[in-house]
Amino acid sequence: MGRVEDGMPYRWGQLYGALVAMRSLAGTGRIVSVPATRVTAAADNPYNICSGLLRDVGHQLLAARERGGAAADAAAVIMDDIARSIPPRRESKNNVTPQAAVFSQGYEARYAAYRKAWESLTG
Repeated sequence: MGRVEDGMPYRWGQLYGALVAMRSLAGTGRIVSVPATRVTAAADNPYNICSGLLRDVGHQLLAARERGGAAADAAAVIMDDIARSIPPRRESKNNVTPQAAVFSQGYEARYAAYRKAWESLTG
């Protein structure tokens, strides 16, 4: 049996975690946790949710980098995480099986890594 970390729902959760971290970092200078209800809702339609969040990531990267300091450093790492969370192949919108628990595990793992790396920026 494969590891849960190797599956697509987990990877979608990690991508979602990186995308919402970048959004909050750009807007507030902090990496803010998303309520569990929003994470669960995103798990039902990860392709469309993540695609929507990706549309603004360039502007968010610029805003976060312009903050300087730890926020700028975090933004660079988060952008790399976003890129590495997207498989190097075309994903089908219809080939995503919602698995809220596994998606949430991916999100929580990503947020925990950011909290550990940038404790002063998380809340």
